[in-house]
Amino acid sequence: MCSEHKELRLVNGKHRCEGRVEVLYNGTWGTVCAVNLDFDDGAVICKQLGCGTLVSIDYNARSFGVGSGPIWLDEMECLSHESTLWQCQADPWGQHNCDHSDDAGVVCSGQSLRLAGGNNSCSGRVEIWCNRAWGTVCDDSWDLNDASVVCRQLGCGSALEATGGAAFGQGNGTIWLDEVKCTGSESFLLDCPSLSTQSDCDHKEDASVICSETVKLRLADGQSRCSGRVEIYYRRLWGTVHHYNWGLRDADVVCGELGCGTALSAPGGAHFGEGSGPIVTSAVRCRGTETALRECRSKTWRHYSDSLFPHSSDAGVICSGEELFTPGSSLFSSDHH
Repeated sequence: MCSEHKELRLVNGKHRCEGRVEVLYNGTWGTVCAVNLDFDDGAVICKQLGCGTLVSIDYNARSFGVGSGPIWLDEMECLSHESTLWQCQADPWGQHNCDHSDDAGVVCSGQSLRLAGGNNSCSGRVEIWCNRAWGTVCDDSWDLNDASVVCRQLGCGSALEATGGAAFGQGNGTIWLDEVKCTGSESFLLDCPSLSTQSDCDHKEDASVICSETVKLRLADGQSRCSGRVEIYYRRLWGTVHHYNWGLRDADVVCGELGCGTALSAPGGAHFGEGSGPIVTSAVRCRGTETALRECRSKTWRHYSDSLFPHSSDAGVICSGEELFTPGSSLFSSDHH
C-alpha cells in the first residue's frame, strides 16, 4: 500500500520559520492542537523544516491566528530525535478534543547555525546545517556586518571581529555560502544576499567571528566552588538550570568544565537554595563525554520565566574536588559573589 503524502508548513509568520503549524494529509491542509505540545514536539517541527532550533511555542492561536479545515494531530509525544512530526506518537489522524482556538504555532531560530573551533560558543568558524550536513562559509566579502548577524542570531551580543583565512581551523563538508553581503540588520544569516552552494573557495578560506558575549558557568551557594546551584551567564544575565532530566552525566560535564573532578551527586529541587533571574535551559541530556554543558542536548537555550519553570526546581551539583583545576579551565567559570 502506498504511503500517504504529507507535508508540513508554518503560516502567518514574519518568515518561513515561524507561524501556525499546518500539515497536509489526504490532500487537505489542517492544523495541530497545542494542548500538551511541548518543546520536544516543537523541536521536531523546526528540525523537519530546516529552521534550526525551537525558540518558543504559540499556544491557543494567540500570535498566528486560527486555522481552518481538519485538526489533524493531537496529543503529540515526540522525543525530539524524530525526523518528521508524523513519526511521533500521537492520537490517530483527525481524532482530537480541540477546536481551532487551540491551534499550535512555533517560532524557530532560522537555519541551524553554530560556531566551531573557538574557545567558547560565541567565537569560532561559522558553520551552517543544511541538507542534513554541517558546512562552512567562504570569507570572500566577509565583514563585520555579516558577523553582526551571526552574533545576533546566536544570542552572542555584538560582533568584535570578522575573520577569514580559517582563523579557527579548516572545516569540512560543503561550503554553503560565498560572497555574503549582509547589511547588518538581518535576523538570520540566510536572509542576507549571497551566492549559495556556488562557491569557488576551499576550506582555507573559511569565515569566522568573535562575538562580545560568552557563555559562563558557575556553582553558587555551595560549601566550596565545586558544589552548588548550577548558574549560567547567558545574554548578559545569570540564570539557572531546571532539574528535569538532570542526572550524574549532566553534573559530570559541569564538574569537568569547571575543573572540579567528577560528579558525586546531582541534586535537584533547589538543594542549594533558589536562584534568581531566568531559567536558561531545561531537560539537559548529556552523554557525559562533552567538555562543556553548552555542548549537551537540551531544550532550547533561552530565558524562561520562573512562572513557567519555578526556581524551586533549580539543579545543583556536588563535585569530587578541585584537584583537576588548572588556570586554563577558568575561561567559562566565575566565582560567585
